[in-house]
Amino acid sequence: MKRKNERIITYQKIEEYGQWLESCERSRETVKKYRHYLKQFKEFIGDGPVTKEVVLLWKADLRERLTPVTINCVIAALNGFFKYCGWDGCESKFLKISKSSFYPERKELTKDEYGRLVKTAFANGNERLALVLETICVSGIRVSELSFITVEAIRRGQAEIECKGRIRTVLLTRQLCTILQSYASKKNISTGMIFVTKSGKALDRSNIWREMKALGMEAGVKNEKIFPHNLRHLFARTYYEIEKNLSKLADILGHRDINTTRIYTKESGSQHRLQLEKMRLLLQDTTEYFFCCTLGYS
Repeated sequence: MKRKNERIITYQKIEEYGQWLESCERSRETVKKYRHYLKQFKEFIGDGPVTKEVVLLWKADLRERLTPVTINCVIAALNGFFKYCGWDGCESKFLKISKSSFYPERKELTKDEYGRLVKTAFANGNERLALVLETICVSGIRVSELSFITVEAIRRGQAEIECKGRIRTVLLTRQLCTILQSYASKKNISTGMIFVTKSGKALDRSNIWREMKALGMEAGVKNEKIFPHNLRHLFARTYYEIEKNLSKLADILGHRDINTTRIYTKESGSQHRLQLEKMRLLLQDTTEYFFCCTLGYS
């Protein structure tokens, strides 16, 4: 029999917490993710009480399966829930993540690879997915912000996007608006969202992700490079290469903290190495050096 003071997590409490987050005007995506993580935690502990020991066990289990960044998102969801419930002593610390100076090359999507994904989507008859990829990459929006790309927005040439309690204006190129207007007309979409399911609902992030993954092998793009947010990274890097204005880019991307924007503009290690080689500060010619070594000169 459960005691009154036992800390038992229930689906009802999770739902109440989600409603409370919505009343605090947290973003729809944040609320959705927090609910998802809390339900996973509930499944992990079953009907047992929530204790610090159980939380640490789950955290250890997550470290076997998830990246540190994702684990910290899970911890944020749990800690917020525990604070909401008044369950002091259950919170856990975030993982310390050392910041790399370079963007990992194995994850960096190139312009050529992006082009192959788009062409493959068109070749497979998936025009909607191809245009989703292009819209994200051309505008720099988040995949969760696709619902703000509406018929009205493309007529104005700009979208008013609300995310994380802020509204920003995203300009849409004339070429993109022309293409999206043609697509909307073809699909008999005269008002509202451009990218919708057959039932008229907004496209789900997970569905877009799965469709993108399916293109990978055929397009010759490695699996770890294919996720919607990488298109936003490609937009940011390309913009920064043309105009070295980090503050303006932060406004375009909707970042509160310019340090977040810096992450998007990181170079790959090979690009940085190329720049070091262009400096030509190594005085010895490598061919001459190896020739001398072969002859035994010092």
